[in-house]
Amino acid sequence: MKRTWQISTVGDAARARIAAARLAAAHGVTALDRTRLATALSTHLRQCLTKGGSWRLTLEVTPAPAPAPAAQSVLHAVVTPLETAESTAHTPWRTSLLCPEAPAAADASMPADTPSVLAESLLGADEDAALVLDKLAEQEELVAFLRDELHQTNQGVLALHAELDAAGRAQREAFAAERSARQEAESARRRLTFLADASAVLTSSLNHDEIVRLLPELLVPEYARSVDVWLFDGDDDRRPPAPHPAAAVLAARTGRPQYAAGRPGELPGVDDRPPSALDPEHPLLCLPLPTRRAPLGVITLAPPGDRWDPDDAVMLIEFARRASIAIDNARRFEHNRDIAETLQRALLTDLPSAPGLRLAARYLPATHGLNIGGDWYDAFPQPDGGLIAVVGDVTGHGLHAAVMMSQLRTALRAYAVDGAGPGTLLTRLHTFLHHLQPDLYATAVIARLHPDEPTLTWAAAGHPPPVLRTPDGRVHTLDAKPGAMLGIPLSQEIPDHTVPLPPGSTLALYTDGLVERRAQGIDPGIARLATALGGFEPAELERNLEGSADLILDPLLSDSERDDDVCLLLCHLAEQRG
Repeated sequence: MKRTWQISTVGDAARARIAAARLAAAHGVTALDRTRLATALSTHLRQCLTKGGSWRLTLEVTPAPAPAPAAQSVLHAVVTPLETAESTAHTPWRTSLLCPEAPAAADASMPADTPSVLAESLLGADEDAALVLDKLAEQEELVAFLRDELHQTNQGVLALHAELDAAGRAQREAFAAERSARQEAESARRRLTFLADASAVLTSSLNHDEIVRLLPELLVPEYARSVDVWLFDGDDDRRPPAPHPAAAVLAARTGRPQYAAGRPGELPGVDDRPPSALDPEHPLLCLPLPTRRAPLGVITLAPPGDRWDPDDAVMLIEFARRASIAIDNARRFEHNRDIAETLQRALLTDLPSAPGLRLAARYLPATHGLNIGGDWYDAFPQPDGGLIAVVGDVTGHGLHAAVMMSQLRTALRAYAVDGAGPGTLLTRLHTFLHHLQPDLYATAVIARLHPDEPTLTWAAAGHPPPVLRTPDGRVHTLDAKPGAMLGIPLSQEIPDHTVPLPPGSTLALYTDGLVERRAQGIDPGIARLATALGGFEPAELERNLEGSADLILDPLLSDSERDDDVCLLLCHLAEQRG
């Protein structure tokens, strides 16, 4: 269906508008879309009349294109100028509306220009406007509702942002606290590791000078820029041999750590003092070296930076305490070692000289521990011209073992005055030791040689067997059954043993430190000693027994850890000369 109207006046435009509205209503166009069509058409027709001339309005209803339902159609409205010479310069105005219903029977011709028609059209337009206004009110309410919803949403978003921000701050604070705790734990672990490692280093030496030398190496540069160690020479000496800070002198007198600086250090357990006159530009930490009686000295430290961390100061105080214990233990050890060495040197007397007999002895203390053990040797003549040679080993080390060794040596010399044999002498020593020191034991071997007698008499109590080299170069291990250790809770009679002793023979008495190795036992060592003794020429032993003793020791001790004393006594019976 197609309708055309010519418009030249305002009345024509009004009637055309009314016709367009009726046609749209007849095809079921909604009031809102009719109002939009009428408003747009009126606006365009007004513009056209303003320009002048005549215009044509064409309304055409065509079926809707697929995929729209078949019942629907499209209303097309086109405004074009009438055919004139200037019409080609104007672009037609077009609009289209979807018609949801089939066309109803309606008059789509140009309406009559009567009051009733115009009134009806005006009322219809008002009704459409009212519907549009109602729709607009609904939309305004929807907009208001959506505005409220948006406002609430914005408030929720702002609240969520605030919560997220607070959560972020809390998380950052938690991360910072965790990082701080981890750093503190790492610092604490580092300090504890330092203390453990430093303690191991300090206690590994029993030389107090070496310990003092190690102190700066341990502390510089991580915990101190410089270290000064002031040790007192005696219990009553508190005056420094060289100028020391006043804080160090005060630490020596009071036994309390002192901190000398221009401002308080606020270090736990440390007294604050004015800056040192010797070094006023730098703070000093003076730590006493405490003992049960009085400080051994003072360590004065300069900080590695501007000042010390309080936890580092606590650690340094503990370090000073451990260093003091190590120095005190080393001094005690050195004191006891000096006493023991003096006692042992006094006991290891010069060997006697006897006609037809030559003696050579070697004693080497252990290189570990106190270096003083219970190994001993002795040789002395008997009234009948014979010679008693003995090598013994008291269990244990240190001053106690040296004192016990002295008592056994003295007792043996007393028992040998009446000319008793080696077995009898060992039996008496066994009884003596058992009653004197029930918890102390010893081993010993005693040999009796006489230049005019062609026999060797010996007896052993829990001791390695003697080794005898005869003039023909053969070596014999005198391993006849020995007695038990001296001092054990057992009654025993230790027997004598005899072997021929031709002139030119050499007897070796020794302790287990010479031949025993932890991984091999004692038998391989005895075999090595026999081999070394058999390797000499007879004239060499006759001529230089002292040098021969050294030549025996060197190869036998080349693989020794020297964790036990070593004692060797060589007895050589001179060859008879016509």
